[in-house]
Amino acid sequence: MMGWFWIWPVLVLIGLVLLGYLAYRLTQNRRPGADTAAAAGPTSARQILDERYARGEIDDDEYRKRRDELA
Repeated sequence: MMGWFWIWPVLVLIGLVLLGYLAYRLTQNRRPGADTAAAAGPTSARQILDERYARGEIDDDEYRKRRDELA
């Protein structure tokens, strides 16, 4: 019976290492600015057009023309 007594501290150590690794991985995924562009997914042509219009890169006529072409 005393021959197996050493296994408990080893199991506790393995558990602590696994918990530490899990905590590390969770904090890496939650840090601000961690690849938010890739997480947002692909941008549609309509979204790009709307953004260009909002920034003033294109005028009303150009916006309407291109929006109608996309529809």
